[in-house]
Amino acid sequence: MQFENLLIEKKGNLAVVIINQPKVLNALNRKTIQEITEAMTALGDDNGVRVVILTGAGEKSFVAGADISELAKLDPLSAQETARFGQRMTRVIESMGKPVIAAVNGFALGGGCELAMACTLRIASERAKFGQPEVKLGLIPGYGGTQRLARLVGCGRALEMILAGDPIPAAEAHRIGLVNRVVPPEALMEEAEKLAAAIASVGPVAVRLAMEAVYGGYGLTLGDGLEWEAGLFGLVLATEDAKEGLSAFLEKRPAEFKGS
Repeated sequence: MQFENLLIEKKGNLAVVIINQPKVLNALNRKTIQEITEAMTALGDDNGVRVVILTGAGEKSFVAGADISELAKLDPLSAQETARFGQRMTRVIESMGKPVIAAVNGFALGGGCELAMACTLRIASERAKFGQPEVKLGLIPGYGGTQRLARLVGCGRALEMILAGDPIPAAEAHRIGLVNRVVPPEALMEEAEKLAAAIASVGPVAVRLAMEAVYGGYGLTLGDGLEWEAGLFGLVLATEDAKEGLSAFLEKRPAEFKGS
């Protein structure tokens, strides 16, 4: 895959997607959003890839936000279309059936924070900052920020971040549950790859269905969520991976999962 604003590296069953616009702090213009959507769609269909790491080029920024020059030209109708265009990108990431780890190396503001939140897991450099500063431009988040942030950290903390618009450091993002872990800058990619390798070593069908269980059950009542989980548990037990995993455990040998 060749893209203008992305770099993609494959390391065995791991793919690393790098947003490569460091001169503009990896801001999300329409071209970049389209390329991320296309790349993630292709990686979701690639049977050789089990885990994806998403990061930004350079040391300063994961994604510093949207392209303000593009937003300034929008009217109400084109603004709705633009929001839906960005939301499609985040939904592709969220629903591709493979874990995506955001390795947040610097600023994750506005659309950058929304992009990170669409990923399955988030590892942040100690230098990273997270925020939804749209209100300072007279706007609101449009790529899912008002929805995912509240689901991750609760309504009170989400509203504080969105209404005040001030960024928070990585340590605070970790404290409130916005990121999974914080590491020194020089260890960011190493830690992301270690986590990716751990996930890639287990059954890929089980990983996909576990994600489906969590995402699909989140908005349900507990009773309905348990039924949702039970159905998926039955489904996973019918797979070759489950048979292999159980046999390998009983035979005291490493499992060889094939994703079927």
